[in-house]
Amino acid sequence: MNIWGAAVLLAGLVIIAITAVIITGLALKDTASKDRAGILRAIAELVRQLRP
Repeated sequence: MNIWGAAVLLAGLVIIAITAVIITGLALKDTASKDRAGILRAIAELVRQLRP
């Protein structure tokens, strides 16, 4: 893998991480504490599926 391929891969991972943080923040806003674990579990599963 050349330097550009590595840079694209890294950029993709950064975008996925930032998106996960934004989704998590929006999903947990005004959410009851009893529901937060399920939401976090679902977001974690989504991020696992998006990873290259």
